[in-house]
Amino acid sequence: MGQTAKIRIDKWLWAVRIFKTRAISTDACNSGKVKIEGKSIKPSRAIKLNETITVQKGIIKFVYEVTGLIEKRVSAKIASESVNDLTSEKEKFKMKAASSQPVTSRDKGMGRPTKKDRRDIEKLKWGK
Repeated sequence: MGQTAKIRIDKWLWAVRIFKTRAISTDACNSGKVKIEGKSIKPSRAIKLNETITVQKGIIKFVYEVTGLIEKRVSAKIASESVNDLTSEKEKFKMKAASSQPVTSRDKGMGRPTKKDRRDIEKLKWGK
């Protein structure tokens, strides 16, 4: 775990496993979903220790603190030592609530559900 002076934010987000690929990390920075001190940043911005980073993924805002500077993707255990998750319980609850609700809506133009479709919808809703 090298403590180099300048680490790009897109590389760090990828290295600590916040994003699956570096390209996704770069796109998130370019689209304004990654912020430091409330300001949108470019993917080439250098990060420093103890900075607070806000990452918007869907409806959830994750908040992370930089506790270590790593440039390359390492094991999950070492990566978790380089980041401190400060996400509030309210945001974590949103994540759990969003993943637990089954999707029962139908696309426009699909018509009425068949008897089999209706049974499947009932299984999703009530677990029968």
